[in-house]
Amino acid sequence: MNIEEYRGVCIFAEQVDGKLSGIAFELLGKANQLAKDLDTDVTAVVIGSDIKDLPDQLAEYGADKVILIDDPELKEYRTEPYAHALASAINEFKPEIMLVGATPIGRDLGPRVSARVKTGLTADCTSLDIGDFPLNPVPGKEQKHNQLLMTRPAFGGNTIATIACPDNRPQMATVRPGVMQRQAKVPGAKAQVIEFNPGFTPDNKYVEILDIVKSVGETVDIMDAKILVSGGRGVGGPENFKILRDLADALGGEVACSRAVVDAGWMPKDMQVGQTGKTVRPQIYVACGISGAIQHLAGMEESDLIIAINKDETAPIFDVADYGLVGDLFKIVPELTEKIREYKEAKK
Repeated sequence: MNIEEYRGVCIFAEQVDGKLSGIAFELLGKANQLAKDLDTDVTAVVIGSDIKDLPDQLAEYGADKVILIDDPELKEYRTEPYAHALASAINEFKPEIMLVGATPIGRDLGPRVSARVKTGLTADCTSLDIGDFPLNPVPGKEQKHNQLLMTRPAFGGNTIATIACPDNRPQMATVRPGVMQRQAKVPGAKAQVIEFNPGFTPDNKYVEILDIVKSVGETVDIMDAKILVSGGRGVGGPENFKILRDLADALGGEVACSRAVVDAGWMPKDMQVGQTGKTVRPQIYVACGISGAIQHLAGMEESDLIIAINKDETAPIFDVADYGLVGDLFKIVPELTEKIREYKEAKK
């Protein structure tokens, strides 16, 4: 492999039913930061059927080029044709860095594509930077520059690993949704659109989709919520989450939780905030009975306003909180809920 042939930062722009997923815009934001450090450009690969209107949207969020792979075989996501499409695009255009969202689609697609193009993949990254590898010089070992440093939780979130892929290209990573920030939209921006089709010949690896059943969830995804009331081990049990729900309803928000709550079986995994859960950036994050372990802080510390309620005044959560209330959450939360309701009623 001639590494010098590979240049540019590329992202897989995931779309479903002709609508771009939010992770595509988040990846573009990070790709532009990386490309600036490398003095190169940003390319988005979008795959699907009847999607010729999507390149303009990608351009407005930072794509310099868009590789458009549009074919009837790509109407719904299926592993084999999508892996063939993306691997073919990588082999043809040779990006130095390839980013994929750590969504259900991306987690299926990324590893298969990396195997086909004979490179490594760092999964579920929470941070990406350009730097030297090894991080610290090692006697007798070459320190390579301008490497993609991929950071992810390891050992169940109990430690952080920084990984590089210095000897193969592209450097591939899947990135957790909600971690990276999209850049400001530039209305009317245009990108160079490259139509590319490697050809698709269905074989026995092509899955036949017989039916698609879409269900409507009862709650909003916590990653989309503007206000979150989150509970930890200090809430005491699943039945006590009712007072958090009351506060969330009064604020017009949603309920979330820490890993300890999920591990105890009190709440479902979809509601977990943290390195091994979801990364959230709400306008208001109310942490109730959460001590503030580093794994939890990594999932919510970018919130606009953090309010912590905990009876332990030394809890680490107070180090990142904008406002802290030291006391019994079972007294504070119901009283806070009542005051908010009274205020809203008075405003009518």
